[in-house]
Amino acid sequence: MNVKMQALMKFISGLVTIMLLIFVPAGTLHYTNGWILTVILFTPMLIMGIVMSVKNPKLLEKRLNAKEKDSKQKNIIRFSGIIFLVGFIVAGLNYRFKWLIIPQWIIITSSIVFLLSYLMYAEVIRENAYLSRTVEVQENQKIIDTGLYGIIRHPMYTATIIMFLSIPLVLGSVHSFIIFLLYPVIIVMRLSNEEKFLENNLDGYSQYKNKVKYRLIPFIW
Repeated sequence: MNVKMQALMKFISGLVTIMLLIFVPAGTLHYTNGWILTVILFTPMLIMGIVMSVKNPKLLEKRLNAKEKDSKQKNIIRFSGIIFLVGFIVAGLNYRFKWLIIPQWIIITSSIVFLLSYLMYAEVIRENAYLSRTVEVQENQKIIDTGLYGIIRHPMYTATIIMFLSIPLVLGSVHSFIIFLLYPVIIVMRLSNEEKFLENNLDGYSQYKNKVKYRLIPFIW
């Protein structure tokens, strides 16, 4: 299967999965927040996929077929998936049973923040041709220390944390937001393992750490 068809199939399967996770627990298709999230999640994803398939199909193929090899990282990814699954189901149930209704301005603000984090994610992909979904060092890989990588060492993780924490608020669920707060903890665990790997396997990474002090949040950590 060529990379474009593979990307299209994964896009469709992802769309169907997310819609099932949103609307089945909600018990209705008249869940406006669910449609808002679906649009702001999958429209940029489609655009990014089209751009990557034209400008950098190798990177797209690599990200589509990436499989984590490290057992610790596999467990972290599994736990992230459980958080994602439970958080979406709880958001739908929150809408169905009206557990807690949050103000509309929070939903709108969270939608804007989500889109901004997607722009950040797209910029990270543009800056780093070695970007991978797994912890690895690629052939002839070099240190990227400009742009966002000149400010923090892991801007992709920063972008995904912002995304994850925005999602439950777009869906209007404080309960899901509490569940998704586990995601930054998971990222910290992943980073601890990943940085040790990079120091041991990527030339110049120790010097890069000395140059760029902060991992995820400038002037904080």
